[in-house]
Amino acid sequence: MKKIFAIFTAVLLPHLLHGEELIIFHAGSLSSLFFTLEKEFEKENPGVNVLREAAGSVMSIRKIKELGKPADIVAVADIDLISHMLYPDFVTSYIGFATNRMVIAFKKNSKYAEEINAENWFEILTREDVKVGRSDPNNDPCGYRTLLLWKLSEKYYKKPNLFKKLLTSAEKRFIRAKETDLISLQEAGEIDYHFQYESVARENNFEYLILPPEIDLSEPEFSEFYSSVSVEIRGKTPQEKIKITASPILYGIGLLKGARNPELAWRFITFLLSAKGRKTMEEKGLKPVFPPLIFGNK
Repeated sequence: MKKIFAIFTAVLLPHLLHGEELIIFHAGSLSSLFFTLEKEFEKENPGVNVLREAAGSVMSIRKIKELGKPADIVAVADIDLISHMLYPDFVTSYIGFATNRMVIAFKKNSKYAEEINAENWFEILTREDVKVGRSDPNNDPCGYRTLLLWKLSEKYYKKPNLFKKLLTSAEKRFIRAKETDLISLQEAGEIDYHFQYESVARENNFEYLILPPEIDLSEPEFSEFYSSVSVEIRGKTPQEKIKITASPILYGIGLLKGARNPELAWRFITFLLSAKGRKTMEEKGLKPVFPPLIFGNK
């Protein structure tokens, strides 16, 4: 009996507990999409339990690479993070599946809400009585894309020192770990404006300002102009820096080498890329990339 119990504990019990679990680390801006896909996927695959953990994309990758936390799939808001930080040691291939754009989100009662437009937003956001929120560039692509957007704006609007003015105006006390953490600040009226993805602004019924495509990081045709600016974020140590060059927004997903059930993980990725998955992306304000872009070992 003891021998049978030992075999059960060592071999069968882990399978029963974990065999049909699927662990996904994903960007905060994918939370609504993946919540919906989780429920639909579990319906179509009885007995499967999808476990999701949302964080800034940089933080999600660090959980895998530096902390060794177990996961099956990683989905990030910037596919370049996978190529630079996970490939080829942690993933063998990865897929670009959706795009987005940067916007300025606000409420109807935000200061100067009736006045703001695509030509004067930087003048309003640098006023002393206006409070501006942004996410942490060291954890979150939306955070470093905000800085890149500001640098592009300085060039596009031909406004010397605009980047520094915006950096000074957006106080550190209104920085949060990821873009979705800014939602509660905006709802509570603690900030007037924040830099956000269009999909998240739409999902949360915010007013939002659409910016020129030359600066909102949405259009591949402006890739050359985007790439004229870059920022540095914190690396593995405080002394190490990672250079981020601006590029069109592209979400990426990859199957991790340590996945406990690769077949199940691929089934979820296929579901995401299916017609049903693409329709859900559109409903959530994302623009699907079809056919998807495959990188690494194809």
